[in-house]
Amino acid sequence: MLMDMLKGFIVGIAASAPIGPIAILVVQKSLSKGHKAGFMTGMGAVVVDTIYAIIAIFALAIVQDFIYRHENLILIAGGLIVGALGISMTFSDPFRKMKSDGQSSVSVKDFAQALIMGFSNPGAIFVMLTLFAFFGLAGSTPHDWQITPIILSVSAGCAVYWFCVTALLSMFRKNFKLRTILWINRITGAIIIIIGVVLLGEGLFRVIFRGAPII
Repeated sequence: MLMDMLKGFIVGIAASAPIGPIAILVVQKSLSKGHKAGFMTGMGAVVVDTIYAIIAIFALAIVQDFIYRHENLILIAGGLIVGALGISMTFSDPFRKMKSDGQSSVSVKDFAQALIMGFSNPGAIFVMLTLFAFFGLAGSTPHDWQITPIILSVSAGCAVYWFCVTALLSMFRKNFKLRTILWINRITGAIIIIIGVVLLGEGLFRVIFRGAPII
């Protein structure tokens, strides 16, 4: 049980780490308004990831037989999706559609913006599903009491990640420029592309060289 909670904590961090639109929003709030505003926005991301984790773990419990039987298909599809997300992050301008909030006070608006942006990306459910499958958290059932501590661990991992990130950003906010953040976004996107290629490569290796079924 303790190991599953640790895995859930890592899942929370891993789900929060990629620099996508919601992460850019957190960074923007932290740099423009400070730690409190950034963390408030990050908590919106925590709520979104927690809900996605609940969906993922229930989906895992319902379709775990499918996951076990079609692991190679999941690796290939997951690799393609993660790679596509990485390409999008690398070559897109994350600030193009964002409007500056200036130096306004921290409010529920920061939290709500993160919720809206998070729920506008339902593809994140697949990422969470992949993480749960990767860490072997597919054994719980919808009525298993162990689900609650796992979900809480995921939430804790997300919250700790955003607390640390926003604290660091607020400390060095005067030294950051939007151009720097854009390059961080591109570099992270490239890393995500590599992860996608690795997942895709592993799936194709199993199918082509080991003769494993794709479906």
